[in-house]
Amino acid sequence: MDWLWNLLDPTWWLTVLGAFATIGVLAIIFAETGLLLGFFLPGDSLLVAAGIFSSAAVADGMNIEPLSMPVLLIGTPLCAIAGAQLGHFLGARFGRKLFDKPDSRLFKREHVLRAEEFFEKFGPARAVILARFVPIVRTFMNPVAGVLEMPAKRFFLWNVIGGVVWVEGLLLLGHFLGSKVDPKQIDRYILPGVFVIVLISLIPIIIEVIKKRRERKNVPTPNGKHHRVH
Repeated sequence: MDWLWNLLDPTWWLTVLGAFATIGVLAIIFAETGLLLGFFLPGDSLLVAAGIFSSAAVADGMNIEPLSMPVLLIGTPLCAIAGAQLGHFLGARFGRKLFDKPDSRLFKREHVLRAEEFFEKFGPARAVILARFVPIVRTFMNPVAGVLEMPAKRFFLWNVIGGVVWVEGLLLLGHFLGSKVDPKQIDRYILPGVFVIVLISLIPIIIEVIKKRRERKNVPTPNGKHHRVH
């Protein structure tokens, strides 16, 4: 199982990629958002780690080449947006055929169903933005939006907003941490930091779920009164 943990470890990816780490981050972000098989790749953690290792002091401490922050700030949102658009195109082009396959080690229908439920619960615009901050849902939301016939132009608008906020926010947070934390101790902060980020990103979703449940509990009757739904 060591190979699986390696795939989920952003530090492992950046170390293996070496001098090509900056380009590697762009490719991974594109694959994670645009290709169904990319759902297992690190997204949030990789962006934070990339921001951290854009600091020369931190990179030297880990014996890797510093990542180019300007390239990351420009390239990663473009890759995130392009990947999502590809996912939407595949969903619109191939429809249900894209998901009509048996479960395997890499493909689980429950991921698709989770993305569809997310789409229906929050509506197209908010779903596309919020999904950026939810691992796995982030990957499957884009083709699901295509399957459910969300117009390409409308998807592109919310895709751009969500992609830029997600990518730039995590990169800048990582860069800030890299400049404040002792380079020799940075490794112990990466995963806890990413956990906190994901937890914070889930707050709007939790609030929305609570709001919807309250609305369902007070459904108006024909005489204007409200009754609880059990």
